[in-house]
Amino acid sequence: MAYNHGREERKWRIWKENEEKILRDCGVEESVIEEIRTYDRADFNSNRRFYRWTNDVAEYLEEMADTEPQAEIHSVSDLLDEIENENLYRALLTVDKRTLQIVLLKMQGYSTKEIAPIVHLTTGAIYARLDHLRKKLRQFKKEI
Repeated sequence: MAYNHGREERKWRIWKENEEKILRDCGVEESVIEEIRTYDRADFNSNRRFYRWTNDVAEYLEEMADTEPQAEIHSVSDLLDEIENENLYRALLTVDKRTLQIVLLKMQGYSTKEIAPIVHLTTGAIYARLDHLRKKLRQFKKEI
């Protein structure tokens, strides 16, 4: 969802009015309340710039995803062919084909219960293989 400056501005003003009412009831001087308002406004503006920037980046990435042709991955060899990082490719070559088949099926949206009969393993074995792969990839990430 896009950042709505007007809605966020209204929410900020309501919050500030309530806060300033509490501060006045507690006997805080107007100069201090004004300093707090100035500080909070600068923080609000900073956040607004950040959310606008992230929204722009997200829109850019969506546009790039639409223009970049997505490769269809139907097999383990297709999956390995799409890996551009040489070290990651070598690390995945050491993983057995059945585990890579599980990863491919997960990428295609299958649940673990659906994968189990396809690869002739129990769901526990699938979880164990994925856990071992995660540990191996964490180790790979540390080496980079």
